[in-house]
Amino acid sequence: MSQFYFVITTVFIFQIYSFFALNSLVKPGPFKWIFIVSYIALSILVFYSLYNVYMAAMNRNMFSSTHVNFNIGVVITAFVTLLFFGGMTLLHDIGRLIGGIYNFLSNLNVEPEARPDKYIPSRRKFITWTTAAIAAVPFTTLIYGITKGKYNYKVSNISLAFKDLPKKFDGFKIVQISDIHAGSLDNPAEVTRGVEMVNDQNPDLIMFTGDLVNSKKDEVDPYIEIFGKLQAKEGKYAVLGNHDYYGLNDLPDNEHPAYWEDFYTKYVDMGFKLLNNATATIEKEGEKIQITGVENWGSGRWFPKKGDLDKALSNVNDEDFTVLLSHDPTHWAEKVIPHKKNINLTLSGHTHGMQFGINMPGFKWSPAQMRYKHWMGLYQDKGQYLYVNRGFGFLAFPGRVGMWPEITVIELKSV
Repeated sequence: MSQFYFVITTVFIFQIYSFFALNSLVKPGPFKWIFIVSYIALSILVFYSLYNVYMAAMNRNMFSSTHVNFNIGVVITAFVTLLFFGGMTLLHDIGRLIGGIYNFLSNLNVEPEARPDKYIPSRRKFITWTTAAIAAVPFTTLIYGITKGKYNYKVSNISLAFKDLPKKFDGFKIVQISDIHAGSLDNPAEVTRGVEMVNDQNPDLIMFTGDLVNSKKDEVDPYIEIFGKLQAKEGKYAVLGNHDYYGLNDLPDNEHPAYWEDFYTKYVDMGFKLLNNATATIEKEGEKIQITGVENWGSGRWFPKKGDLDKALSNVNDEDFTVLLSHDPTHWAEKVIPHKKNINLTLSGHTHGMQFGINMPGFKWSPAQMRYKHWMGLYQDKGQYLYVNRGFGFLAFPGRVGMWPEITVIELKSV
């Protein structure tokens, strides 16, 4: 509760401070009243959203409502914009205050009638306008991320060459998607477009690497038919992500089996084979590769550690070419690389690229890299590859900026 009061007090101070700074730019007349009424209305929306986010957190219901996602978007957008504008305005005002103190001290020995009328310089409108223009950049960027960016699907094409890939699988095409987070999705038409983009890649296999829902299994029900339209010549495979377990938190142990039975049925209805610490074999003209999947395994005490790599690989030979589906990329460094079995390619998701960052040729940055060593794209260690997909959906913040939703196309090459 004390943290909530701290946040709401901080936002309130910045709201008032920013109001007076912006109000100084508006000339008296009808437009000033329009500005005042608009600012008050937006402030009410911000505090209403803050309250809803707080109540959702208290009720452990943060990720199961598009309404709460909208409120989170309002709060983050308002906070970042106020931080930019209020922070820069505050620096300007601190400079004015220092100038005023200097003027006061400089005039101590001056005759009273010769002293200036005021010591603190007026706030310069040019600087305030410039500050407002700079603050508009994160504001418009976040608004774009919320309205357009979250469905701005991008296709990433990767070609990987392996000496031990069976020749019959040369040119074999795997399409990976991850982190659907169906409870956040709010536009079936855009989701359908994303599914069509996957099918346009003409995949041999489709791999889904976890987090089908936010916290409740039924969140995916409105989208089962849409995701059921995903097509791949050799089948569709999936694993569980950490969020797929959260629906059990409020259920007694004796209800867990029925919950899982219903949840697994949803994968079947979408045409996915769920690999819970298991392996499937893909054969082409007498040659084969292994598709192995583990339940979620994530480092840190917050994430389920259900993945059992030894169990999943129990029927896999040392010489078999193996592709592993493992939701959390921390599993790769901590369990996959040290494992006695050489796993040629691991596919993960989980990080979302934090849904915010810069992804340019030669330069990639995201807050995600402060938490994860392997947070986006392709990695290699000891001849084994990891690819971390940015995710198909979104969570909490209802948008994406720079870290657009991703459809990964991996073509296997035999050398």
